Amino acid sequence: MSKRQFELIYPTHLIKEPVLYQMSKTLDVVFNIRRAKVTPKTGEIVLELEAADDKLLEQAVQFLSGKGVTVEPLNHTTLES
Repeated sequence: MSKRQFELIYPTHLIKEPVLYQMSKTLDVVFNIRRAKVTPKTGEIVLELEAADDKLLEQAVQFLSGKGVTVEPLNHTTLES
């Protein structure tokens, strides 16, 4: 199993869309929301993704990016702070 952490930035038009649900239904990945902040103009999520391999994790990142979400990788020290 592969596991990585990301920061997601949602634009205004995606804040109310179930993008993570859509991703998990399309791809065999498990997500864990570690932190979230949502305002009327943007959404920020610190997300942990787990999948069978790195290729599937990359597909999940591409899925989110394709929907319009900005995806930035995080390291463990950033996530735990």
